[in-house]
Amino acid sequence: MYKHEFTLEALRLVLLEDAGPDQSVDLDRDILDVEFAELGYAPSALAETVGRIEREYGVVLDEDLCSDHPTPRGLIAAVNAQLELSVPA
Repeated sequence: MYKHEFTLEALRLVLLEDAGPDQSVDLDRDILDVEFAELGYAPSALAETVGRIEREYGVVLDEDLCSDHPTPRGLIAAVNAQLELSVPA
């Protein structure tokens, strides 16, 4: 069964498990509007993150998702938009 809401906490978990930030990065602070690059995440690490989100949430995301939405707020909104589209009427 797929999940129907993607949250900041879910993103933090995926980032920590899949992409492992620089030890100096504090993901527990307010990161919603901080760019992924500033958080220490390379494009290749974010590609892994997007792939995991697709698998766990049952959505197909644009390959340019992280460049189009370079902050957690943008990524979360884009994932939730896709989740809304995938819910049966």
